[in-house]
Amino acid sequence: MKSIYVAGCDVGSTTGKAIILNHEGIQGQAVCPSEIDPEDTANKVLSMAYESIETINSPNDLSYLIGTGYGRREIPFANENISEITCHAMGAFSCQSDTRTIIDIGGQDVKAISIGDKGEVIDFSMNDKCAAGTGRFFEMMAQIFRMNLSQFSDLSLQAQQIIPVTSQCSVFAETEVITLLAKRKKSADIAAGIQASVAKRCFTLLKKTGIQPLVTITGGCSKNLGLIKALEKRLRMPIHQLTIDPQLMGAYGAAIMAMKKMDQ
Repeated sequence: MKSIYVAGCDVGSTTGKAIILNHEGIQGQAVCPSEIDPEDTANKVLSMAYESIETINSPNDLSYLIGTGYGRREIPFANENISEITCHAMGAFSCQSDTRTIIDIGGQDVKAISIGDKGEVIDFSMNDKCAAGTGRFFEMMAQIFRMNLSQFSDLSLQAQQIIPVTSQCSVFAETEVITLLAKRKKSADIAAGIQASVAKRCFTLLKKTGIQPLVTITGGCSKNLGLIKALEKRLRMPIHQLTIDPQLMGAYGAAIMAMKKMDQ
C-alpha cells in the first residue's frame, strides 16, 4: 500500500518552515531564511524537507498540503491555507494535549493564544504594531553587543542584577541600550534587562487572553533561554518545553490538520 504523505508549510516574515508527515510520524522537516517571494520560500523549504523521501519530488506528490504564516495566500500549490494562530494551537496541542496557553514570538509579531481541550483557539491577542519584543528586535539587540542570538541569550543568563530597559519603542530601546553600554554598565545586566522588558510585554498580551497552565512558547524565540527564564519569573510558573522544535509548531499544526483531512 502506497504511503500517504501530507505537509504543512509555514511561510513567515523571516523564515520558512515545513514538515512532512505520514501515518508513522514526521518524515521530513526544514527551516530556511525567507525569500522575497513567499512562493519561492515555500518551494525552497519544502524541497529541503522532502529531499530524503524517495517518492516525493514536488508538491504534486503530496496527498494534501496546508499553507500557513503571513505568506500562506501566496502558495499556489497548497490545497488550503489556515491562520498561523490556529496552526500553532493545533501543533502545540498535538505535542502536549494539556497545553492551554501559548506565547508565539515570531520575526515581526507576538501572539498570545488561549486554547481549549481539543486544541481549538478560544481567544488570542497580538502585538504587530511595533517590532519591540519580536525576533527582529532580538536580532537588533544582539547586533549591538556584537553577538549572535545564542550568545546574547547566554549573556543574559550571567547577569548579577537586572538593569531595566524601559523604552517601549524598538528604536528608542536601541538608543537606551547604547547609552547604558557607554556608561560602562555590565553587558550581562543590560541583556537581562532586555529579556525582562520583552517578558513584560508578553505578560501584558497573555493577561488579555487569560493564563492557564500548561504554558508553552513557540516561534523562533522559543530557543532564547534567557527570555524563557524572564517569562517564568514574570508568570510565576514554569514554561513547558515541547518535544518537537517549537519553531516548527505552525508547520506541524498545519501538517496535522492536513492528515486529518485525509483521514476523514
